[in-house]
Amino acid sequence: MVAGVQIHTKVAQDAQSEILTDGAVAFLAALHRTFESTRQSLLAARDDAQRRFDSGVPLDFPPETAHIRAEPSWHCAPPGPGLEDRRVEITGPTDRKMVINALNSGAKTFMADFEDSSAPTFANMIIGQVNLRDAINRQIDFVSSGKQYKLSENPAVLLVRPRGWHLDETRVTVDSTPISGSLFDFGLYFYTNAHELIKRGSGPFFYLPKMEHYLEARLWNDVFLFSQSYIGIPHNTIRATVLIETLPAAFQMEEILFELRNHSAGLNCGRWDYIFSAIKKRRADRSAVLPDRKDVTMTVPFMDAYVRLLIQTCHRRKVAAMGGMSAQIPIKDDPKANEVAMEKVRADKLREVTAGHDGTWIAHPLINQIARKVFDENMLGPNQYHVRREDVKVAAADLLSSNVPGKITEDGIRSNVSVALAYCGAWIGGNGCIPVSYLMEDAATAEIARVQLWQWVKYNSRLDTGEQITAPYVDRIISEQASSVQKIAPSVKDDHLKIAIKYLMDQVRQQWPSEFLTSDLMPYLTMADGVEDKWYRSVL
Repeated sequence: MVAGVQIHTKVAQDAQSEILTDGAVAFLAALHRTFESTRQSLLAARDDAQRRFDSGVPLDFPPETAHIRAEPSWHCAPPGPGLEDRRVEITGPTDRKMVINALNSGAKTFMADFEDSSAPTFANMIIGQVNLRDAINRQIDFVSSGKQYKLSENPAVLLVRPRGWHLDETRVTVDSTPISGSLFDFGLYFYTNAHELIKRGSGPFFYLPKMEHYLEARLWNDVFLFSQSYIGIPHNTIRATVLIETLPAAFQMEEILFELRNHSAGLNCGRWDYIFSAIKKRRADRSAVLPDRKDVTMTVPFMDAYVRLLIQTCHRRKVAAMGGMSAQIPIKDDPKANEVAMEKVRADKLREVTAGHDGTWIAHPLINQIARKVFDENMLGPNQYHVRREDVKVAAADLLSSNVPGKITEDGIRSNVSVALAYCGAWIGGNGCIPVSYLMEDAATAEIARVQLWQWVKYNSRLDTGEQITAPYVDRIISEQASSVQKIAPSVKDDHLKIAIKYLMDQVRQQWPSEFLTSDLMPYLTMADGVEDKWYRSVL
């Protein structure tokens, strides 16, 4: 074992022995020792920025980088091999069955997710790495319950999303400090697979989540340069697509692309996290209270402005502008309801391709045919980089518009409560992606549910009936909805549901909402892995 590195759990020992080799662990230690202090300073800068927002300083485009936005001559790197055409991307966690089905789905690419659709138990994180290695080496075929799962001859191009900068990997410490979840996920995948990917005509391709500042993109770029040198591959081999899923990042799209320009593969509209961030970052602004989640669509002014600016920015810099997730999943036992749901998918994808997006996200293999047909009919080339959208003029006020038609209803509150309880309960049990009412819910949608409940209580919002939303009122709804949670999410255990109930009741009473439910609930996963989590003990 590498000096100074400790692995504090014995779960998934076979997978650990395969993937946590001495060379890989030494690389992780080098990443940690080189970049951890910068990561911590950037996380502290997030807190400073939030204090400014709370004091009334409005978000705006950074004045110090106006010259980057104004300079027309710089462009990002050309697409990596296989990333020229990304018209449909499927996403999902890294369990073995999902990896095969996604790679075989007919989508152009598969984003294997260690982040919002994966609960980061150590077994999930480590076995997921083994599954991706096996897929890259074409050794992932297996049989389950008599059914054979076999990789096709031409699988989708693989991209990987590590955890965000804010999350620690608490089961692994370097010099007695937890390693970054981002660096752990990125580092293991990169070290294990980069050479093999290049040999097979592809490359190490990533999605980068939850960034809030262009300096966080600079940190990733520095990590890429260090990593490529470390294993001896050319600089600028890596390609990374950044999810614009925080409100501050929407004001820094140009700068984020500029920092990553030699490794950039574009930007993505991470729509659900973006709504969550819009509520959280404007938590002190009474005028920013939003109606029911179903009313916060992609066509409301602040979401439409964000989409238009992202497409214009990406195409100006010659990279992909990726559309967002359609959360609908097929309704197999009700053809009429299924057609209504699939029509929503068609309309959403048509909006995206017409606006100028170069591709879109789906959560289920059976949605691929619908999304693919819309893009095939409306995007004749491999992408739409030529659609410059020079008509777009987006000001700060457009990104901060409070014009969102809709109401707050009891149905909206009950829906939020059910999603938050079901998801938190499932997450504690190790499942980061669950279907609820034929929608695929992950951490982002659960976060919207959580912070909306907090926001409505905080600002004494009223239902469309006139009734005031108070913490005791939400408690009553939580108690009433709790009995049905295990019907919509059968895997949720009683003990985990009790934790979720207490957590949600506590959250609506806070002065400010917690930054991330995943950070709040991580101690339960850590302890389930047999680790005494001294870094999080105070939370419990």
